[in-house]
Amino acid sequence: MVATTPQKMTVEEFPKLPEDGVRRFLINGIVWEEGMSYRSMEHTHVTTRVAKFLDNWRDTQPRPNGLVLSGDAGFRLDADTAIGADVAYVTPELISDRPDDSRVIHGVPPLVAEILSLSDTTELIQEKIATYMAAGVAILWIINPYSETVIVHRPGRRPTFVNADEELTAEPVLPGFRVAVADLFR
Repeated sequence: MVATTPQKMTVEEFPKLPEDGVRRFLINGIVWEEGMSYRSMEHTHVTTRVAKFLDNWRDTQPRPNGLVLSGDAGFRLDADTAIGADVAYVTPELISDRPDDSRVIHGVPPLVAEILSLSDTTELIQEKIATYMAAGVAILWIINPYSETVIVHRPGRRPTFVNADEELTAEPVLPGFRVAVADLFR
């Protein structure tokens, strides 16, 4: 994935780009894009598993209980950033604030999970981590399906490493959520 815009673009201009099979993100006014590619079986399987466990937790919560979104769910994090998340939990407030004609959620989800692909570059992943943390995402999971590990990022704290022998939690953002990391990859 490469940064492609020589000058800054606004969030209002970003949706006007053609839908031509190119996957794009707008981070701090810069368009990042990659050609059309198919996600690996490992990536799509783990995306499904993460969404399943989060949605199972969501179903146990009192209403209104938000939504779990996946598949590059679109978020406008601020005036210069529109990004697609692999998996995110969205609060009821964010859902209700969404304009009817918008393809994206305007605001910051409290939890985001990014599942690594073989095509991801270190530069892009570091840019996404910095972007999500600056925007105020409370918990960011960087999930590596190849090493079966998760790196948990929280604002103002050092990242923590969780392996397949441990449990992944999301306290206090998702009270009571727990899953064995190994189950994400089963």
